[in-house]
Amino acid sequence: MAAHRSGPLKQQNKAHKGGRHRGRGSAQRDGKGRLAPKSLSKKVRKELSRVDQRHRASQLRKQKKEAVLAEKRQLGSKDGPPHQVLVVPLHDRISLPEALRLLQDRDAGTVCLNEWGSTHNFMLLCPGLKHRWFFTSARPGDLHTVLDLAKVADSILFLLDPLEGWDSTGDYCLSCLFAQGLPTYTLAIQGISGLPPKKQIDARKKLSKVVEKRFPDDKLLLLDTQQEAGMLLRQLANQKQRHLAFRDRRAYLFAHHADFVPNEENNLVGTLKISGYVRGQTMNVNSLLHIIGHGDFQMKQIDAPMDPFPLNPRVIKSQKDSGMAMEICATDAVTDMEEDLKVLMKADPDRQETLQTEVIPDPMEGEQTWPTEEELREANDLLKERSKVVKKVPKGTSSYQAEWILDEDGESGGEEEEDDDVENEDFMAEESPDESSEEEEEEECETMTIGESVRDDLYDEKVDEEAEEMMLEKYKQERLEEMFPDEVDTPRDVAARVRFQKYRGLKSFRTSPWDPKENLPQDYARIFQFQNFTNTRKRIFKEIKEKDVEGAEVGWYVTLHVSEVPVSVVEHFKRGAPLAAFSLLPHEQKMSVLNMVVSRHPGNTEPVKAKEELIFHCGFRRFRASPLFSQHTAADKHKFQRFLTADVALVVTVYAPITFPPASVLLFKQNSNGMHSLIATGHLLSVDPDRMVIKRVVLSGHPFKIFTKMAVVRYMFFNREDVLWFKPVELRTKWGRRGHIKEPLGTHGHMKCSFDGKLKSQDTVLMNLYKRIFPKWTYDPYVPEPVPWVKSEISTVLPEMDMK
Repeated sequence: MAAHRSGPLKQQNKAHKGGRHRGRGSAQRDGKGRLAPKSLSKKVRKELSRVDQRHRASQLRKQKKEAVLAEKRQLGSKDGPPHQVLVVPLHDRISLPEALRLLQDRDAGTVCLNEWGSTHNFMLLCPGLKHRWFFTSARPGDLHTVLDLAKVADSILFLLDPLEGWDSTGDYCLSCLFAQGLPTYTLAIQGISGLPPKKQIDARKKLSKVVEKRFPDDKLLLLDTQQEAGMLLRQLANQKQRHLAFRDRRAYLFAHHADFVPNEENNLVGTLKISGYVRGQTMNVNSLLHIIGHGDFQMKQIDAPMDPFPLNPRVIKSQKDSGMAMEICATDAVTDMEEDLKVLMKADPDRQETLQTEVIPDPMEGEQTWPTEEELREANDLLKERSKVVKKVPKGTSSYQAEWILDEDGESGGEEEEDDDVENEDFMAEESPDESSEEEEEEECETMTIGESVRDDLYDEKVDEEAEEMMLEKYKQERLEEMFPDEVDTPRDVAARVRFQKYRGLKSFRTSPWDPKENLPQDYARIFQFQNFTNTRKRIFKEIKEKDVEGAEVGWYVTLHVSEVPVSVVEHFKRGAPLAAFSLLPHEQKMSVLNMVVSRHPGNTEPVKAKEELIFHCGFRRFRASPLFSQHTAADKHKFQRFLTADVALVVTVYAPITFPPASVLLFKQNSNGMHSLIATGHLLSVDPDRMVIKRVVLSGHPFKIFTKMAVVRYMFFNREDVLWFKPVELRTKWGRRGHIKEPLGTHGHMKCSFDGKLKSQDTVLMNLYKRIFPKWTYDPYVPEPVPWVKSEISTVLPEMDMK
């Protein structure tokens, strides 16, 4: 038997490194008495035994359970605010008055209607369940009402159709509510008892499959009889509450009653008295108040009247007949309010937040002062040092004679200095911010060659031809942007060095430096900026959690005296619109630059161009602005996007009041018929004016003659001066080659270029130019009421859901 012989691929095991594995004794000997530094910690870490660890875990579980139970018991109790429930029917066939009639169980408790006698808003007091509810309702087509009520509602009751669940309008409403943030919700089916008994089970199974797309693992309740309504009330009272981050850190209030007292000087402005229950956090009179849809205001004082809806109504016995007694409800409580009125807090002018939203810029702040004598002396010394040049001269030459002697390579050095000057001018040339708006608009718009399109000449009578033509043009521009991103045609009537004088070239878009404080617009002098936004946000949230604030506690029924409010607010409220108010955190009334991460909503496919006016729902705010779109990356520079793309998330940049995240963001676009279309959803990213949005412009040329690594390129420029101006900027091709301009050829814009490899005849030579852009100051806190959605209208925007 032959012996085994190792082949050429013999395994070589790694040698054991014995020097690294030392014992404690050898380490101490090598250390020669040196001790390792001790880590200082504020918290004293105490080693617990296994029994103590189990006991500690049990205590933490018990504390969390008690906190959840205390929150559940406080909501709707006699000491807490009423349990506010928003009823939303998701189908046209659902009868909202019938559902509210079943919920008004007068056998279980007392029903108190609102002051206008409408059955759509009512208070239900149930002493047996030790709970009180406040029911409000809204149709899904009334978008602003649904979203505003969902911001302050504790629970939402969705009413479903037994056959289809929800229609297209209901599906659109659910999309908006999910994007804004859903509080606790419950699903109820209305009308299933009207089906034959054999079809009821099949209908519930089909409906469960439909509901799983939106609400997985949720139980469906019934709402057809008084008994089922009682079970639904118990479910609403006992279910766990879901939290919305943007309202848990702020005090907010839903108005049950509003009164307006005009000023003596002007009847259109006055003091608005809002009465309601405090929720969220303690309401401080010195903080500012934001009324949704109307703006920010200051408070004068907070009154504490008697609760008009007590869970256990007090009994008053008359003096004439001690046997007669009556219960105090909402109608009787209003008369006693003035007698039991107590002034809780009055605003302190020294501690009250101001309504200043913008910085008043000082035009002399950036002026250059006259230099001192020391600065002039230092400048002269520095100039002398720079002016000294070492030259080779014959012996005995004086300094005056040496000034006239030229170097051997003097001419070439002059050309290099000229090239450097051209490069510096190209890199740093910027226009003054005092240019007219017409020139700015002319700079932002690119001229593109767009081919003719075959259009059908058959139009309906109701079709707006101008709107169709504008939409067609947008679709063409979006398609061209996808095919040729950022490419523009070089104008022939204007010199390229003039047309693109604000732009610069970059060696690398990712690593090349760019100063964020360079060439800022005039609007940046009006905004506020944090030195460290993250630390400020953490400090404010920590104070909310730990610091005790003086004011109206959660659950109290109070009256807020809001000063300098226009009369349109109370008129809007008396027409039936909801009135909700949020207290602002410090600095949240000031203007800054907000960055929001959004994704395109799949139900909307119309092209949305940057700087178009959109409607924003950001947390508890609602406003109009013209945003910029940019890529969502981790770099310091972010590329500008001309259209809102559907495949990736983008960052939206606008001028708006400061809001501390987390906060949900919804973007709407107002159509020509007055309706609001949901185009994107997302969340607030940061408040950072230093986030740079860089616009890229790509100039293209075609190779005319190709040599080994040289090529003659034409059609990128059309005169010799432009070629010399853009000579320092690097070139690239669509096939990955890189190069630079060597020299111009002739006077018609032809140029000789050098590349790192041979070009292909079908390749295209490109030049990237970059410019920082800023959003437009078009912030408007007033948003007009949208036209209610109709099923026939929304079906053209949102696809019908397959209910099979």
